[in-house]
Amino acid sequence: MKRNIIVLALASVIVGTFVIAVRFLTGSVVPPVDGYLEGQPIRFIHTEASDPKVAALLTRMKGSPVIVVPALAQAPKEMLANVYVFTNGVGGDGPFEYQNDVFDHPPGTSAYRPLRALNLVKWNDGRAPRLLKTATEVRDALAKGDLSIEQPGVVINMPLLSWPEGHR
Repeated sequence: MKRNIIVLALASVIVGTFVIAVRFLTGSVVPPVDGYLEGQPIRFIHTEASDPKVAALLTRMKGSPVIVVPALAQAPKEMLANVYVFTNGVGGDGPFEYQNDVFDHPPGTSAYRPLRALNLVKWNDGRAPRLLKTATEVRDALAKGDLSIEQPGVVINMPLLSWPEGHR
């Protein structure tokens, strides 16, 4: 009996892994990415970007194609929320191998937008990098001179999959 359960469990794992691998390889699953919003962990995907270099970086990051859509950069500011991407500081799983991205405005709020304006965050020399998990923390650190932010005009479609108090 115990042996049958072990064999069944092993077969289930193998079949499950096969199904996930096939879905991933056929492109029917976009791998989720981890980030922060309002101090909590979230998951999101990035599907399109207005800049070819950004699209290539995000494609390499998760192994799933990010489509280049230059017209996204023409979206009016009212259609955009922010994503803060760290180019130095605390190590992590972000696109530049530093901390995970920080988002503002969760779904369910009037300011939620899946289109995100890219904000490249850099810790200034002589400042002690620390993990930031909210847009307010990022803006406060900017006001104190701890970091600087470059806004290259890149727009990325980054719908959230899970967020504080919700999920798809």
